[in-house]
Formats: sequence, C-alpha cells, structure tokens
Amino acid sequence: MKKNVLKQKLDAGQATLGPFVGFPSPAIVETMGWLGFDFVIIDCEHGPIDYETAENMIRAAELSNTTAIVRIGLNEQQHIQRYLEAGAQGVLIPLVNNAADALKVVNSVKYPPVGKRGSFSGRSAHFGVGAGPDYFQQANEETFVAVQIETPEAIENADEIIATPDVDAVFLGPGDLSLNFGVPGQMEHEKVVATIEALVEKIKAAGKHPGTLGNHPAHAKFWHDRGVNWLVSSATRYLIAGGSDYLAGTRKALGQ
Repeated sequence: MKKNVLKQKLDAGQATLGPFVGFPSPAIVETMGWLGFDFVIIDCEHGPIDYETAENMIRAAELSNTTAIVRIGLNEQQHIQRYLEAGAQGVLIPLVNNAADALKVVNSVKYPPVGKRGSFSGRSAHFGVGAGPDYFQQANEETFVAVQIETPEAIENADEIIATPDVDAVFLGPGDLSLNFGVPGQMEHEKVVATIEALVEKIKAAGKHPGTLGNHPAHAKFWHDRGVNWLVSSATRYLIAGGSDYLAGTRKALGQ
C-alpha cells in the first residue's frame, strides 16, 4: 500500500499545508498537487461532491503526488468505508462530541483487530491484484484518522476524545466554534483563539497532531508557533485571493 506522506511528515514534526476542496473537480485537486501542497481534504461534508466524483478526485491526488483525505459528514461505517475503498488515505470526521463518537470513527476506518472495518477489494487494495494478506496491516498503519472538535459538548469532552486510541489528529474548527460562541464568522476572536490554544496543548500532550485553519501566512505562522503542523486553508480562498489580486492589479494597469 502507498505510504501516507502526510502522516509521515506530521510524525517527523514537519509543517504541512493543504486546502479543503469543495468543488466537484478532479482538476482542482490535481492542480493543488502540482503546486506542491502536502495534502488535500476533499470536502464531502459540505457541497455537492458525490461518491464517484470523490473517487476521481482521489485519483487526481495520487497522480499529482499529494495525500487525499476525505471529510465525511456522516459518522457511519457503511458510509466511511466507501471513501476508503475508493482510495482515500485518511478521513476527517466532523461533529465528534465524545469518546463514543471518536471510537466509532476508528472502528469504521481500521480493520480488525484494531477496528471493525469490513474486507473488500476496492481501489485501496488494488482491486485485489497483488494485495496480499499484509495489506490489512499496512492499511491500518497508513490510514490517517482525524476528528473535529467544534461544539461546546466536544470541548467539554475534549480529554476523552483526544485520548481515543488510534486517532492520529484532532482538527479544531474555528468557524463552527465562532458560531457556537455567539461570534459568527469571527474566527480570530479572543475566545475562539484561547479555546484552540488550550486544546492544542492537550492534543500535543497526548502525542497527537493538532490541526486548524491557516488562512493566510501570518495566520499559519501564529498557529505553527504554537505547535500546529497540520495547517489547512481552502482552494476557494486561494481562487478568491489570487483572482482578486489579478483583477485589481490588471484594472489599475489598464487605467480602469
């Protein structure tokens, strides 16, 4: 099975950068890979991406040498394993509110004896071609398991979520935290920042990888200085920022 480069880099203490991709577009994923991003998170929680398109977006990530993680909105084994069988190298599951939710993710992702994932020769197993009995152990070792803390209930139960065995990373969602704190859209509000800072320390102390948004260079550096090596933005944000800069600069040059 292909090595999970994102997981390797995080385990080595390296900073990693990548976007959420909410467009149903393999070409956008492929472009992110050729640009040099360490990973893409194919966002199947929000937006219109379906299973078949997600599979082709995973193929595009493989082609351009970037790690494909899928954010999946439904924490159910029969749902999660379909994306893994399509070739995803990891999952990010939102709205994990307690240890039972986190354990459910692990059980869906990992094969026995670690979890409860069912056997199937999909893309992840090369459709059964050349995938020997060691495939299951390799899949358990290489697949990246991440959960999101983004609600008051999850914050209250953070210690037990973070302590869940075989969870590699915990993503801290400032957008939903801001909504739940009554400061919608203020992702750099002092309460949001203080909450994430406290949770980052807990995640690091447990030997796990904290992740959050790094929407611009200063934002990414702020969190990296606090020990966050899994830094996420979005392809939409890149398009808006680059397009806006080009449009403003070109109109100025043309005297418009």
